Amino acid sequence: SNKLCLNTNLVVLAGYKTVKQALVNQAEDFGERDITPAFYDFNQGHGILFTNGDSWKEMRRFALTNLRDFGMGKKGSEEKILEEIPYLIEVLEKHEGKAFDTTQSVHHAVSNIISAIVYGSRFEYTDPLFTGMVDRVNENVHLIGSASIQMYNMFPWLGPWINNLTRLKKNVADLKMEVIELVRGLKETLNPHMCRGFVDSFLVRKQTLEESGKMDSFYHDDNLLFSIGNLFGAGTDTTGTTLRWGLLLMAKYPHIQDQVQEEISRVIGSRQTLVEDRKNLPYTDAVIHETQRLANISPMAVPHTTSRDVTFQGYFIKKGTSVIPLLMSVLQDDNEWESPNTFNPSHFLDEQGGFVKRDAFMAFSAGRRVCLGEGLARMELFLFFTSLLQRFRFSPPPGVTEDDLDLTPLLGFTLHPSPHQLCAVSRV
Repeated sequence: SNKLCLNTNLVVLAGYKTVKQALVNQAEDFGERDITPAFYDFNQGHGILFTNGDSWKEMRRFALTNLRDFGMGKKGSEEKILEEIPYLIEVLEKHEGKAFDTTQSVHHAVSNIISAIVYGSRFEYTDPLFTGMVDRVNENVHLIGSASIQMYNMFPWLGPWINNLTRLKKNVADLKMEVIELVRGLKETLNPHMCRGFVDSFLVRKQTLEESGKMDSFYHDDNLLFSIGNLFGAGTDTTGTTLRWGLLLMAKYPHIQDQVQEEISRVIGSRQTLVEDRKNLPYTDAVIHETQRLANISPMAVPHTTSRDVTFQGYFIKKGTSVIPLLMSVLQDDNEWESPNTFNPSHFLDEQGGFVKRDAFMAFSAGRRVCLGEGLARMELFLFFTSLLQRFRFSPPPGVTEDDLDLTPLLGFTLHPSPHQLCAVSRV
């Protein structure tokens, strides 16, 4: 049942050991999603991110299968990213080394990858339908994290007086209409023997089930629309934001940028990097991981709730209690990291300079609700980051020092960098 009343019980999990014990060792107990009023309003119990029970299981499984089929972890995704890179490079080159805001170009490129997987094709960066959708996703992330929406989640009756809620509702309605249009176009050109992406594959499954008389299935229009919304939103915001943090950190710490570029030049030269190169670029890989750790873009994860009464670390927690796994406390746990509050790639390197995996690296959360796009996101971060640093030197605008570059995040559902500009000077 979706809780639309004020739930006063809240448990916050802090530190690596506690979060791991709950989300991994007691995954079933802590694996339900807490669907707050705002998330219920915009997902209605459908889709993947804000659902529970059998519908969630089926939609998550289907989405994972399709992310794999249309690219994740296979050649497909890599090809889509490699196809996108030249478009992004072209946009950055147009600035001719002058200062610009990285938000749109980076988010457009990243969004095109999930778009290609969902719809079967990329969009032009000038397409107003596409740019509008990306802008709305970015705005929604800020609105959902705003104080007034948090108030609404606690006191739903305040709804009519909250301007941010009105703005969110309009954005969500507009996005839904645009998705309906895109799906209609795909329906008209559907070929069951040649699925172009997630939408085709969903439509074919729906058709097959209807033909066999199974009318009570989870493959209905609402699950399709909200799953697309979840994949597009999550697939655009998180990776785009992380990549922007990465470029900002390179401009702030030029000596680290030097080492990344030295390694790329030595190992790759001027050819295009590929996923298989990651194992030969340990320093660059460590820098990407450390960016994710420090940027900490989802500090409170997405709230969970207990699926049954549970005793945990000596506390009795009732079924249905809201649970916040504080990922920030894991990524900055001073028992796990040598210098938790500073940008330090050696967190992920051994004495010989080889890459080291760290158990407390929970940037994608953990357990049953671990980010289903993790494999795709890791591939995108690696290929985009290495390709951009191969071609450009990132630095602060004229008159701005490295010290002036502010690492204070903007508040939102995920943590974006504060508004800033960078120069991308061609190295070629």
